[in-house]
Amino acid sequence: MVKKVVLASLRGFCAGVIRAIDIVDLALNKLGAPIYVRHEIVHNEHVKKDFESRGVIFVDELGEVPDGNCVVLSAHGSEVRVFEEAKNRNLAVVDATCPLVIKVHLEMIGAWKKGFKVVYIGHKGHQEVVGAMSHLPNDSCFLVGSVKDVEELPISLGKIFIATQTTLSVDDTKGIIEALRKKYKEVMLPGAQDICYATQNRQDAVKELARITDYILIIGSKNSSNSCRLVEVAKLAGTKAELVPDPYTYEVPKNLYGKIVGVSSGASAPEVLVETLISKLAAPVEILQLKQENVNFKLPDMDELKRPMLV
Repeated sequence: MVKKVVLASLRGFCAGVIRAIDIVDLALNKLGAPIYVRHEIVHNEHVKKDFESRGVIFVDELGEVPDGNCVVLSAHGSEVRVFEEAKNRNLAVVDATCPLVIKVHLEMIGAWKKGFKVVYIGHKGHQEVVGAMSHLPNDSCFLVGSVKDVEELPISLGKIFIATQTTLSVDDTKGIIEALRKKYKEVMLPGAQDICYATQNRQDAVKELARITDYILIIGSKNSSNSCRLVEVAKLAGTKAELVPDPYTYEVPKNLYGKIVGVSSGASAPEVLVETLISKLAAPVEILQLKQENVNFKLPDMDELKRPMLV
């Protein structure tokens, strides 16, 4: 069947995803079911279904959470109104927002207070984008997703601060930042550390896979921005690629027979999915090792976490 599999060592869960999943686990162990989570804790159906089997209930809005319960806010960040509503309803809240996302929020607020307009580079409608932009007045924060969007911004913005969705990469933002620097005289750039290290590392690994393989399979859910972007990166590098949302039901197509197949996974895809796909490909596995990741985020103090008393 497949001649060889080249597996990217830089793949799968990032530190922010690990932290978010650990937070839900801790809440379950401390309080027991049910635990409510606003939106998917991370963008992966397999993670979601596993938690649902253990008593986690995913909701779109806090209005679906009964009084006297605990709600975990997802890793992507939440709108300011969500925190206000939770406080007004006296819900026990655990914020699982990725620290890198919070860092960008604080930088945006700081720049705004110094008189900058904020131009946020991101995907319209993405949960991280909606949450980040909610921290500033509408007339102080502008979303762009392309160079064309930059062209449509008013020149009267004055001095601007550039913020970015963390799950983009340096490559994703380069052209847009250049366009902004050409259009505006005073531009404060984001720090390179605002780009998620995992996003950049996984894209770099896929570029290398594209150089040495015939075809690339990316494990990840269809609503995972970073997983879909890995497929795009492979194709832009000149190698055919596809997203594999569910390795359990994946059937190896005949066009992969005799080919060298690269495999990676998005930052919210569990490793068990990688193992499942590798077993189906049934070929010798070579590990593509580029660098080491040693990033860990501290868990919040949950010693005082309890269900609120109902009045």
